[in-house]
Amino acid sequence: MRLRNVKGSQEKILENPYTIQTDGTNGEDYKGLWNKNIFKNDNPIHIEIGMGKGQFIMGLAAENPDINYIGIEKYSSVLVRALDKRESLETDNLMFLRMDAEDIAEYFAPGEVSRIYLNFSDPWPKDRHAKRRLTSSQFLARYDKILAKDGHIQFKTDNRPLFDFSLEEIKDTGWTIDMYDFNLHKNGPAKDNIMTEYEEKFFNQGKPICKLICHR
Repeated sequence: MRLRNVKGSQEKILENPYTIQTDGTNGEDYKGLWNKNIFKNDNPIHIEIGMGKGQFIMGLAAENPDINYIGIEKYSSVLVRALDKRESLETDNLMFLRMDAEDIAEYFAPGEVSRIYLNFSDPWPKDRHAKRRLTSSQFLARYDKILAKDGHIQFKTDNRPLFDFSLEEIKDTGWTIDMYDFNLHKNGPAKDNIMTEYEEKFFNQGKPICKLICHR
């Protein structure tokens, strides 16, 4: 999908106090120091990789002030759209990080992250691009480096082939699947679930949403 460039997005991201721009920075400046230097507390850290416009993670941050959230987004033109929403959030437990998820282990220390959310990730449908999928064995190995011992991953998608791939990849790499559902909202909106922008759209279209939770 082609992303429309948003004029001035880089400048706006750099100026925003809740956004960390990784260009020209060293991951060691943040690795193992998120709570001490950024959030200034000892609360658990939950991250969303590929947060898009931020509706999901901002909903979580508003409901859970005792958890520190970091929304990770690769594209400035997408991240900048979340900044206006962030201004209305009356809490300091959410930061944005503009980076490629491939570098995640460079910015978080072993055991520093308690939960990872993956929502409606790019399916990369061609077989030769399988390693780019955020539930591939390559990415699971990256998550393994930063997750706490009791940490887990939550994954939602409307793409059934990607979901089937993820179930097999998770099993094959030795992770444990705690739950999975091929139609999360079959009986109406699922309880205790915050929808992303895509999820709302697909739900209103009657399209099944798949979800799984797994741990090491």
